[in-house]
Amino acid sequence: EKNLRAGKIKVNNKKVKSSFKIKTGFEIQTFNLDFKENILQKKIKYQPTDQVIKENENLIIDDNENFIVLNKNSGISVQGGTKSKKNLVDIFAKSEVFKNSKPYSVHRLDKDTSGVFIMAKNRETAQLLTSLFRLRKVHKTYLAICHGELESNKGEWISDLIRYDNGKKVIEKARTLFRVIDKNSLCSLVEMKPITGRKHQLRKQLYEIGHSIFGDTKYRNSEFAKGINKNLMLHSYQIKFMINDKKYTYTALLPEYFKKLLKIKRLNFSS
Repeated sequence: EKNLRAGKIKVNNKKVKSSFKIKTGFEIQTFNLDFKENILQKKIKYQPTDQVIKENENLIIDDNENFIVLNKNSGISVQGGTKSKKNLVDIFAKSEVFKNSKPYSVHRLDKDTSGVFIMAKNRETAQLLTSLFRLRKVHKTYLAICHGELESNKGEWISDLIRYDNGKKVIEKARTLFRVIDKNSLCSLVEMKPITGRKHQLRKQLYEIGHSIFGDTKYRNSEFAKGINKNLMLHSYQIKFMINDKKYTYTALLPEYFKKLLKIKRLNFSS
């Protein structure tokens, strides 16, 4: 289209628009065309050091023949992207834990969110766990420290969340059960159990009701712009599910920075 506008492609020696219809017998002339090479970006594998591998192995809560569960640190991605960056899949691919297998990511957890995360050791378990998440058979509990005092102590948030897919506006229904554990005039400690699994669901819903999460630079209410915390105060606290009539429950201890802010803000939490 750029070449058409510049007159570098003509029909019967005349400039035409991209909507022009070509008919039999028309002559097409080209003059010094500009081409841009379309390069597909490849995912770059992260190469972890032995120290990084050991640090993440120390975060494992459970390790069995089919999957591992770990207490993920904030600031680390689950999978790699088009830029070289630290991620769990590439780290554990080099770990002795996956010596005779490879790690499969079976659910999402934002880079800046800490807490319970599961990786499968084989394709069969990966498919099973992925299905459980999609069918909402995995029950997740999150903890967040948010700005301001929530009015209701418990209830359900039902929202129409907006996202854009290749420029197209998409509206998705989001549901979350919540319970305030402690609060004061400045902030609240809230427990959240998402029923749906929309991208950034909890962060968006708290932002929409005017109580953005401490440390959230993406979904942040303007009145809370100052004093941004380095870490996002959102933690995947617990996961429950069942496989072959066996119940699994995993709980991830709070990070030190989370506990420190609770103390500073005088919020009480007893696990």
